[in-house]
Amino acid sequence: MLSYLNCVKMATVALVLPVFAEHKRGGGGAEGPDGGAMPRAKQQRNVPRARALRSAMSLPEVLLWNRVRAHPTVKIRRQHPVGPYVLDFYCASANVCIEIDGIAHDLGERPSSDANRDAWLAAQGIYVVRIAARDVLEGADDVAAAVIALCER
Repeated sequence: MLSYLNCVKMATVALVLPVFAEHKRGGGGAEGPDGGAMPRAKQQRNVPRARALRSAMSLPEVLLWNRVRAHPTVKIRRQHPVGPYVLDFYCASANVCIEIDGIAHDLGERPSSDANRDAWLAAQGIYVVRIAARDVLEGADDVAAAVIALCER
């Protein structure tokens, strides 16, 4: 029997996957001469920051990372620097960024800065998926399965 939480997650995945499929067809971002994505230059100032963030991950990030890190077919990076930002999780093969948002993302100027960040990442051809930290805490296995399914498409 499915719990309410599982139904909500399944509905979330059902909503995200068709949008992601359109993203994959539409491309976006810069393309190289062979049609593949062009590599983005690392901003060196973010590499030390990303390394520091890897050792200071939040509990929801750790729970998700422990479930996706050893997957045999999907390679996901944690605290990955891209341009002026450090992404919580990034799947390069699918060009997908997974952001784990706690309550702080709903307060103050954070929603507008998140929107600006999402717009910049979209301009780079990176599809952003935001997952509430609460969802990870309540069902990390379900969220990890959805993330892996998203990256395998």
